[in-house]
Amino acid sequence: MRRHLVLFVTAIRYDVIEHARNRFAMFLVVLFVPCWIMLVHAAVPDRPAPFRLQATGQLLTPAGNNLTQITGAINAVTLITGFMMFAATFTGGRFDRRLAMAGYPRTHLALAKITSLGLASATVASYATAVTAMAWTPRQPFLLATALFCDAMTYGALGVVFGSVLRREVEGMFAMVMVSVVDVALQNPLASSGADSPVVRLLPSYGTMQTATAAAFSTGSLPACLAIELAWFLGAALCALLTFHRRTRNALGRTRLPAPCVGRRADVAVPD
Repeated sequence: MRRHLVLFVTAIRYDVIEHARNRFAMFLVVLFVPCWIMLVHAAVPDRPAPFRLQATGQLLTPAGNNLTQITGAINAVTLITGFMMFAATFTGGRFDRRLAMAGYPRTHLALAKITSLGLASATVASYATAVTAMAWTPRQPFLLATALFCDAMTYGALGVVFGSVLRREVEGMFAMVMVSVVDVALQNPLASSGADSPVVRLLPSYGTMQTATAAAFSTGSLPACLAIELAWFLGAALCALLTFHRRTRNALGRTRLPAPCVGRRADVAVPD
């Protein structure tokens, strides 16, 4: 038991060091999150923007800049966590394969990645919620942070998938940006007010968008929407684990010892 704990903690330390070495990601967390959220709040007018919450049918009338700030927070959180996990997976792939080839348990490596994803998601979601609360006070800040955390976990798992299957860094970055932008833009309450398309309900951030807006401007909790987001995370995490297993298994499969020379006499040079 102690040995497994040591292996698990060591794998987490490797992942945390890998994230800390990504200075651009740290820059995005520290500066991009507050700049983007506050810029959205300052650029959009503060006049009331009535919209109907799709999950409950409740009519809400928040200020337009506050409503758009929720969308901006979701967009920032998903982009940053997805980018962090993609970069860590893409650059650390060879290291993971070497560890697996050396006999390091792949289960510990996979659990460490999930744990580091949880730590990164909790940090970014809490930070984004705190920045949002600097401009106005959400009705349920803890639920808002929980919704952002769930979406960050989903996109972090997607980042692991992209980092495992895509061959070039620019491909993964483009895929991550486009998925997040399309996902959040189609659900922007100001752009899709009154819409209830089945397509919107199938997007990865649907549960988070509904829960976050309800947490910000009402007293509803919407556990069903959080369950939808949890299902998205579990699906993305399963894909991430399968791609990680396949990559490390292939590395193990390529490791072959040289065949012994049967029936041959080896010429050995004897020193004088």
